[in-house]
Amino acid sequence: MKKKDFIVHDLLSKIYQFTFEDLKLPTERSLATQYNVSRHTVHEALKRLKNIGIIKVVQGSGIFIKKNIRNNPLIYNSLTENPYENIKSKVIYLEKELATQEDQQVFGLVGTDEVWVFQRIRIVNYQIVQVETSRMPKKLFAHLTLEDVEQSIQSYVKAQKYKISHYLTTYEPLSIDKKLAELLMQKKGTAAMKIINRGILSNGSIFEMSEIIALDYKCTYITPFNEEQHRSRQMLSKNSR
Repeated sequence: MKKKDFIVHDLLSKIYQFTFEDLKLPTERSLATQYNVSRHTVHEALKRLKNIGIIKVVQGSGIFIKKNIRNNPLIYNSLTENPYENIKSKVIYLEKELATQEDQQVFGLVGTDEVWVFQRIRIVNYQIVQVETSRMPKKLFAHLTLEDVEQSIQSYVKAQKYKISHYLTTYEPLSIDKKLAELLMQKKGTAAMKIINRGILSNGSIFEMSEIIALDYKCTYITPFNEEQHRSRQMLSKNSR
C-alpha cells in the first residue's frame, strides 16, 4: 500500500476509534513526523479525506473532523474520492427503446413502455476510467436529454423532485473485451471491475439500472458489526455439521 493510502486508512481507522475526541486532527507538520513522510504526502492524504467529506480545513484554526461522521456508513471509491470538477462525462449514445422483459420486471413496466438507454465514458484528470451503460424508465423521466446525461444523474433525478433512498450494488472482476478496450483505450484483456447498480427511490421504485466497467478500481467502506447476523451464521454452521 502506498504511503498516502496508508495514511488515509489509518486516519479513518483512528476517527472511528475515537482517537481524536476533540474532533481536531494534528497539524500537517505533526502528521508528517508521525508517519515519517513529507508534508506533501500528508497534504495529499488529507485532500482525499476532504474530498470524500470526512474533514474540513479551517484556515488559521486547523483540520477538523465533521460532526456525526462516525454515525454514518462510509464508502468511497476511485471515482467518489475525486471532486466533481475533476470528473467529466462524454456521452456515446442516448436512445429510446421498448422495455425488455427484464426492464418490465425491474422497473414495473409493461411491454408498450419505453426506457432510456445511454452509454457514457467517465474521464478523471484527463484519463478515461469508466464506461457506464444505463437504463431508466421513460415514464419517470419523459424528457431526458444529452445535456442531462453529461451531468450528474443523481442531480437530474433530484431536479425532477424525486428522493433517492438507496443503491443496490454488486461488484464482479473481469477482463475487458475488444469493444470495451477500444472505448477505454486499453489492451484487450486488461483487468477491470464490473459494477452493477440499481438506484432506488424513497417510494421503492427503481429509477436506474446501470453497469459500469471501471479501471484500477478501489473501494473502501466501514460497516457496523451485525451481532444478530453473526449468531445466525454460527447456528447455521453448527447445524450443518
